[in-house]
Amino acid sequence: MRKLKNKSELERSNFRYNIITTLVYLVGIAILVQLFNIQIVHGSEYRETSNTKLTREATIEAARGSIMDRSGNVLVSTEMKFSLEMYKSKTDDDQLNNSILLMTTILENNGNSYIDTFPISIEPYEYHFESEEELATWKKKYKIPEAASAEEAFYLFRDKYNIKNDNPKEIRQILAIRYAISTVGYSTTRSIEISKDISRESAVQLQENSQSLTGVNVIIEPTRVYHQGSLASHILGYASRIRKENKDEFAKNGDTHEYDVDDKVGQTGIEKTFEEYLRGEDGEKQIDMSVDGTVTGEYTSKEAIGGADIVLTIDANLQEITERALAANIEKIRAGGFGEPHDAQGGAAVVINVNTGEILAMASNPDYEPALFYNGISNDKFNEYNNNPYHPLSSKAFQGTYAPGSTFKMVTAIAALETGATNTTERINDNGPYYGIVTGDTKDPACWYYNDYGRGHGPLNISQAIEKSCNYFFFEVSTRMGIDNLVRYGRYFGLGSRTGIEITGESRGVLASREVAEEKNEPWSNAQLAYAAIGQGYNSFTPLQVAKYVGMIANGGQKLDVSIIKSVIQSNGTQVSRSEIDEFVNKKLGLTSENNANDDVQISQETINAVREGMRRVTEGEGGTAASSFRDFEIQVGGKTGSAEFGKKRTDGWFVGFAPYDNPEIAVVVIVENAFHGYYTADVVKEVVYEYFGMNIKEVTEDMSAITEVETFR
Repeated sequence: MRKLKNKSELERSNFRYNIITTLVYLVGIAILVQLFNIQIVHGSEYRETSNTKLTREATIEAARGSIMDRSGNVLVSTEMKFSLEMYKSKTDDDQLNNSILLMTTILENNGNSYIDTFPISIEPYEYHFESEEELATWKKKYKIPEAASAEEAFYLFRDKYNIKNDNPKEIRQILAIRYAISTVGYSTTRSIEISKDISRESAVQLQENSQSLTGVNVIIEPTRVYHQGSLASHILGYASRIRKENKDEFAKNGDTHEYDVDDKVGQTGIEKTFEEYLRGEDGEKQIDMSVDGTVTGEYTSKEAIGGADIVLTIDANLQEITERALAANIEKIRAGGFGEPHDAQGGAAVVINVNTGEILAMASNPDYEPALFYNGISNDKFNEYNNNPYHPLSSKAFQGTYAPGSTFKMVTAIAALETGATNTTERINDNGPYYGIVTGDTKDPACWYYNDYGRGHGPLNISQAIEKSCNYFFFEVSTRMGIDNLVRYGRYFGLGSRTGIEITGESRGVLASREVAEEKNEPWSNAQLAYAAIGQGYNSFTPLQVAKYVGMIANGGQKLDVSIIKSVIQSNGTQVSRSEIDEFVNKKLGLTSENNANDDVQISQETINAVREGMRRVTEGEGGTAASSFRDFEIQVGGKTGSAEFGKKRTDGWFVGFAPYDNPEIAVVVIVENAFHGYYTADVVKEVVYEYFGMNIKEVTEDMSAITEVETFR
């Protein structure tokens, strides 16, 4: 039985083997037949197709998202622009030269420029080199005789490229492109850029003549457009070609997006902070070309997805008025519009909603043109910006830090009232020098009024002390309460801490304290306390921080979360949640809980009323330091001037205020570097208030009587 079973299994095995062998032979025969069909029957046809068709992959660049103001006015967008590129093709010199001539003629007729580095001009014939040595090197490289004139070299190049044309202008057109090809290079897969941002007319005519243009390809690519020039440049920021440090930063933040070497990414401002939302997702397409370079078809394999739109809290009209008023104020100070001319060195202005913390305008002077960076700023222009002593590429509003001067006195007043160092009715007598403080100077510190007029202000309550900006008063109350109490309330108002605005590069500033002195290896003293109380010493804040602080006084002492982002809208129309935005920004900017310091502080309404009354007196009181500026002004404004010394040769001028006084809506902060006096900057606030409340701007008679001596620490 065992033998029979084994025999049966052997027969079945042989049967399977024969079937498999037969199948293998059949498949082999089918393959041979197909190969015969391809190589013999249709060989010439397929070879012709293969020799006349090229295929390459191309990226469809996603449109970068727009940036808009709070009303939907587009400040930055991406527009599709036409550009012209050229690939190497299997053509002879005649075809190539004729193609180049047609292409350049179309461009010239429509006023478009094209790549041209050929160093010889015609009419007259001239070389264009910076030195004889450079010319000699060039002649040697291209085997031009040393004694050859520009005209002789011109025609040597004509012969080199087999240009069969006798018209010098047309020869010159062809040489421009042929020379560029020889120096830059191109291939069947890597193009040379002939012209960027060509007109629609040129694009249409080039497409219509595509059969005669070998290797020429019109491409549509997104270009960043800043619709209002330099408006809000420090807020918007700029985008430019990606750098190595960008990739390193993206990788550090866990960004896995693959960037190409030619990709444009945000480098500063909102463009940088919201890069991940703005950039979109590139698509892909396949381009078919004949061997002579003619495009025969395009196929999209992956659609591009546009980036998200960012809606800001700023108002474009108010931003424009703020920037214009700030620039005019700086020029007026320089021209001596308030008395003697002073070298005002730039400045900043911030407008904030005191109830929501939204930034309505934020200006920094001087500014710059963001559009210049997108396709590569010229070295000359970059050096002009970079070497400007007034630093136009940095925002003075949220990156610059300044001693606040007397604008800090409201903090001192609030701290003194809340800690019982004084009350709303006590009158402190300013009779001149404040004795008992060792400053290292030869005299005791005194109020600016004593220094200017040889006498003190006399007895003042806290509102009057703010009105007249009396240093003596604040020396006294700070000595009573000590630095720790002053620091506690300063921190509550966010001074010396980042506001958390959604823009990269915000400065933290410094709030004077014992800890700061220790970090500087300097002993703490009563003199440092006295100067801290009037906004000098170690104190150094951004105008944005000061705007937040003034806004909190205006709203009754309530915390403010500063923001410049209203919403983020994806390309599909969905809105990103506020919690997602906050989480993204906190991670991107490395924000911590530093803005929640001293949440337990409570400020009484009586204290707020006394301080605000002092600020009203500044603009309306008989001794108000800005009363002359706001005389007959239609809107009641609470304000404070500040003149802060920076070194021995510069006095920065501040004006901070809120309006309307009875029901505050906005706070406005202005600083001008080396303005000489704080009230000189009040003009900016008036212009902003006019615009915000929709008032009819009328000519205001300027008070040209000016105090010609600086009122120190006022």
